[in-house]
Amino acid sequence: MLRRLYRAEVPEARRFRYALLGLDLLSIGWIVTASFLPLSTPVLAVDVGLGLVLLAEFAARIGASARPWRAMVQPLELADLLGILSLLLAPLLHGALGFLRVLRTLRLLHSVRLIASLRSDLPFFRQNEEAALAAAQLGVFIFVMTGVVFETQHRGNPHITNYSDALYFTVTALTTTGFGDITLQGPVGRLLSVVIMLAGVTLFLRLAQTLFRPNKVRFSCPDCGLQRHEPDAVHCKACGILLNIPDEGGG
Repeated sequence: MLRRLYRAEVPEARRFRYALLGLDLLSIGWIVTASFLPLSTPVLAVDVGLGLVLLAEFAARIGASARPWRAMVQPLELADLLGILSLLLAPLLHGALGFLRVLRTLRLLHSVRLIASLRSDLPFFRQNEEAALAAAQLGVFIFVMTGVVFETQHRGNPHITNYSDALYFTVTALTTTGFGDITLQGPVGRLLSVVIMLAGVTLFLRLAQTLFRPNKVRFSCPDCGLQRHEPDAVHCKACGILLNIPDEGGG
């Protein structure tokens, strides 16, 4: 049953995955909101409650895998589990290991995979899949680096007190604008700035490439396996075999 919900293409499974997407966005939204709130009993209670819900979903996702133990040791799954534990242990940690909460932002990668699995329901995503994924990866990078900046700087840097300050710095560094009104402190901060600038430029270039190169559709050639073809292609340009690329109506 679990595998059907996570893998199948039936309507109830799709609705389930849309609900998971909503849960991902809710958890990320809470992490951002909590950065503006003082540490208090209600905040810690929401942390623990959210952690329990996410732990249940994590257990269901692993249980739906063909090889649960192998799936559980995948890097993204381990990062997700550490982030969940940081929420569950929030009353004991009192923010001491708040950096682990940054790992929850990697949940956005899970959201991107969910959207990709629902591409047939999203015409815009289907028509602009590569550009949408490149934009999503850039957004994930910005959000993750914003979390890293916040967690490494907000205790000692008076200019970074919440996620909006960290986001502002991340975007100005990523675009190499460099206003200079906010800087990261210490050697770790300088290295972090370098990573943001170098990785950000790379992701920007990839997004630009997908936006400006000729639009193509994904369709695996049954003979040579070529994935990308012109929308009106009749024959594969690599091997010449006759193609039957479905149009938007599915025919």
